[in-house]
Amino acid sequence: MARGEAHWLVKSEPGTYGWDDLVEDGKTRWDGIRNAQARNNLQAMRVGDRVLFYHSGEGKEIVGVAEVVKAAYPDPTSDDERWVVVDIAPVAPLRSPVSLADVKRDAALAQLPLVRQGRLSVMPIEPRAFARILALGKTKL
Repeated sequence: MARGEAHWLVKSEPGTYGWDDLVEDGKTRWDGIRNAQARNNLQAMRVGDRVLFYHSGEGKEIVGVAEVVKAAYPDPTSDDERWVVVDIAPVAPLRSPVSLADVKRDAALAQLPLVRQGRLSVMPIEPRAFARILALGKTKL
């Protein structure tokens, strides 16, 4: 966090593309986003930004930390140039996954978009909240 990067959270169904898939692949293109707010968040991401990886649906927990390795570029899965993707790579798993219930119970995290805008698939995370989630996940970077 010393580099001044921004922090984000991305969501994926573990059965579709989970943390283990990202680790196995070494990096991935984060594509298929079709929500304007989530797209704007992708456009704001910069190389070096840290990204919390959240298993939605099944699991409902933050399981790892990734990093943006390529900033926004056109989504090759769309003919509409408004949609973009970023590339992310794994940094570290959380030693202890942080469940949505854990997040909701923690007063320091009550204002997270994960709690307030549950359907948003790409969201910013304030630096203090990012640090708190790492602490809850028993993980140091």
